[in-house]
Amino acid sequence: MLSKNPAKVIAQELKALRAEDKLTPNLVFKDPYVLDFLGLHDTYSEKDLEAALLREIEQFLLELGAGFAFVERQKRVVVDGEDFYMDLLFYHRRLRRLVLVELKLGAFKTADFGQTQLYLRWLDRFERQAGEAPPIGLILCADKSKERIELLELEQSGIRVAQYLTELPPRKVFQQRFHQAVAQARASLEHRGEEHETERENQSSRR
Repeated sequence: MLSKNPAKVIAQELKALRAEDKLTPNLVFKDPYVLDFLGLHDTYSEKDLEAALLREIEQFLLELGAGFAFVERQKRVVVDGEDFYMDLLFYHRRLRRLVLVELKLGAFKTADFGQTQLYLRWLDRFERQAGEAPPIGLILCADKSKERIELLELEQSGIRVAQYLTELPPRKVFQQRFHQAVAQARASLEHRGEEHETERENQSSRR
């Protein structure tokens, strides 16, 4: 999740972590989340997914990472007299904020953003305590819609989208993804190096 940000942002966040022990959402969330411990195969519903996560809550908390505490499931929200229910609500101790987790079976849809944003606004107005940062949302999808996510600029709204895997991919597929990630990282580093070199040359010419 961190690697998707510009190099300057990454450097700033890592520097703040080292110097001030300041943790940001980019250093907390990841993508994908591996939920193979749930034992879900073939066809299952969102209720099945939620029930399995609660049954294996300790493993799920370990997969989420350090600092998460479970708060509530199916929290009721009333807006204009209509009932809505949040899937899972957590609290992150280091971030000092509520973390809403919404579960989706298919690919990310634009409507998922609107629904999650509504829940976050409600939490911010009615549940946020003094000294806490604004609530943040994590939409877990079986598949992602990369272009849609980029166009919506979700992170500016305090919403992250990540894929979940109920089964590890075959070894061959896993190796291909790993090599692809390494190649992308190398290309990114080379691009950053070229940008730094260009910047140095521009500074030299100005002198």
